[in-house]
Amino acid sequence: CPAIDACESSNGGCSAKAECRRTTPGNRACVCSAGYTGDGIVCLEINPCLVDNGGCDRNAECTQTGPNQAVCNCLKGYSGDGKTCTYISLCSQNNGGCSEFAICNDTELTERTCTCKPNYIGDGFQCRGNIFQELLRNSNTSRFYFHLEALSIRDITGPGPFTLFVPRTDILNSDPRVKDWTAKGVMAQVLRYHMVGCANLLYKDLTAITNITSLHGDLIHISYSQNSLVLNNKAEIILSDAVGTNGVIHVINQILVP
Repeated sequence: CPAIDACESSNGGCSAKAECRRTTPGNRACVCSAGYTGDGIVCLEINPCLVDNGGCDRNAECTQTGPNQAVCNCLKGYSGDGKTCTYISLCSQNNGGCSEFAICNDTELTERTCTCKPNYIGDGFQCRGNIFQELLRNSNTSRFYFHLEALSIRDITGPGPFTLFVPRTDILNSDPRVKDWTAKGVMAQVLRYHMVGCANLLYKDLTAITNITSLHGDLIHISYSQNSLVLNNKAEIILSDAVGTNGVIHVINQILVP
């Protein structure tokens, strides 16, 4: 009599994901295929992510792609091949987007704080020192700084507070009177006429004032009309409220003459 092949029909009753193996006549064994687990009658896909995160780094996500197959992807805020993931410090590149005068601190994943260094003021993204330093850092006001340096005027390096009305650099460069004032030795008086001591006057404060006394000693007249602040009926404030540690800078479009 021929031997009965128990695997001949319907895979021997084994799972479709199993191999039916003949053992003795009329008997068989069901063995789950690679990537599957079970008794052969029932075979389930092996999900490698269920054990030890599939061999991925603890800061990676394990994603099953097939029977006993998976890929590892580093979580946001980490870099690597998924098997090894390294924390990405936001502060390690470009100071985390903070000001060059700020301290960047990683707080948690994809987040950081920016804090201005001592002797600087601001929100961490923009930090300013004393207004004398800030004059040099801004192209609109750097010419005023050089005039102060040339005449050794250091009034505004003190604790203040001060309010400055600074003629824009191109105005100072193009006005022919500057050379005459310098030659006559009166440039220091002109420069001090643009400074106000003992006051940190923001734009909104100036709208409520009609006269202020400069370090030169003469009054500066202030008028407010059509949403513009004008000094001595000529010079308009075109940039305002650059706040430093010892005062505030406003940029004007004319030179004030005492």
